[in-house]
Amino acid sequence: MARKIATNTPVGIRELLDFVRPRHRMILMTQRDDGTPQASPVTGGVDDSGRIVIATYPQRAKTRNARIRPEVGVVVLSDDWNDAWVQIDGTAEVIDAGDDVEPFVEYFRNIAGEHSDWDEYRQAMRHQGKSLIRITPTRWGPVATGGFPPEPA
Repeated sequence: MARKIATNTPVGIRELLDFVRPRHRMILMTQRDDGTPQASPVTGGVDDSGRIVIATYPQRAKTRNARIRPEVGVVVLSDDWNDAWVQIDGTAEVIDAGDDVEPFVEYFRNIAGEHSDWDEYRQAMRHQGKSLIRITPTRWGPVATGGFPPEPA
């Protein structure tokens, strides 16, 4: 049986965002008060401005950490475990659902399409007190796949 060879494909920002858009499984990495990493499995997407967006709650550690130390990392995974992935580093901003819930509407549209009742959705975001973490990519690795290096394969 042939062994799968690992790949690393350098990409520009356009190719990066095209890779991320259909993938919604991510690991968000923030930094705790003591400087140690904190990782959270999240669902996310890409907004109209090319930022990685993750809906959450203000009480969550990831949200608190991103407010204090906005330098974060995100590993974007494919649905199949052995498929391609990429790590993106960036600067986060946290938006809370107050009077302006339009960033949450954009988040939903870009991940799931149209909602059956946007007024109901907007009210739910306010009622739940949601937060949105928006990450502007500043650095990213190649799009990678796991496997063996070519030499021992």
